[in-house]
Amino acid sequence: MQSRYFTIHEHPQGLPARELFALETRELGPLEDGEIRVRNAWLSVDPYMRGRMDGVTTYIEPFTLGEPLEGAATGEVIESRDERFKQGDKVRHMAGWRDIAQLPAEQAEPLPDFDVPEQAYLGVLGMPGTTAWVGLNVIANMQDGDNVLVSAAGGAVGSLAVQLAKANGGTVVGIAGDPKKLEWLEAQGVKAVSYRGKSAAELSAALKEACPEGFDVYYENVGGDCLEAALNNLRVGARIAVCGMIARYNDDAPAAGPGNLAMILIRRARMQGFIVFDHWQHHPDFINEFGPRVASGEIDYRETVHQGLESLPDAFLGLFSGDNQGKMLVKL
Repeated sequence: MQSRYFTIHEHPQGLPARELFALETRELGPLEDGEIRVRNAWLSVDPYMRGRMDGVTTYIEPFTLGEPLEGAATGEVIESRDERFKQGDKVRHMAGWRDIAQLPAEQAEPLPDFDVPEQAYLGVLGMPGTTAWVGLNVIANMQDGDNVLVSAAGGAVGSLAVQLAKANGGTVVGIAGDPKKLEWLEAQGVKAVSYRGKSAAELSAALKEACPEGFDVYYENVGGDCLEAALNNLRVGARIAVCGMIARYNDDAPAAGPGNLAMILIRRARMQGFIVFDHWQHHPDFINEFGPRVASGEIDYRETVHQGLESLPDAFLGLFSGDNQGKMLVKL
């Protein structure tokens, strides 16, 4: 059996070009004891993948040039030589960017039994949902009545973070750019602030207008001007959970940090970066709390879906121009 997959053969500088991604084919070897073969149905693309293309180890190993890229995926077991899985089982694993995956059985997990679409386990009930939950509850220690600010609030993580925060009763403000995302935020009862066309000072003033008393929690996904504006609007004792800084992911030279970092001292704030994989022991807690709410329709989650394996690089690059509303997915 053959597998079609994407790879890269050089490390990109700045925003990757579409031509960087090569679609290749290889013959899969015989299935060995303890392995399964999966026909992928849904593939995830996420901003963190950009860092893995640089050839430098950070909190995760880089992609290997010439080898299949990796990412979260769901699919159906079509062959198994492991007693834990049988043909027809639906699983989630990290052998994405390809149509057929062959991997050790311990690297796959069965999909939980909630009445939700399969792809939900890549988004609202997958890594993005867990990331939103961990950032607010574990890192920022969100309390009832906290005022919460979320950047990239229309994206896969941010759109779930604002809904979790809204349930706690304080003022919730979301930063986004696309008019449809801003409209969606308002429909959720979230005060929406656009960053487009605004300097850091102008964005800071807009946040002040949206929440004059300031923020107890800032969920950071962007960095740059968003971070600078947020620092100016912290309350004393504020907590900042740093999930990502997508504004810097394609920089090809060091960028200056915000000039108002002294606000962390002035507001006696705590700023902590986190990687969700370090907190994956909380995933069952998140699933047990959030799964029924998703299945009942209480959580309004969004997906942007590209069709076909060939569309995978375009879906990935669309993350950096804000093309996605909610989770970016590819359906095979």
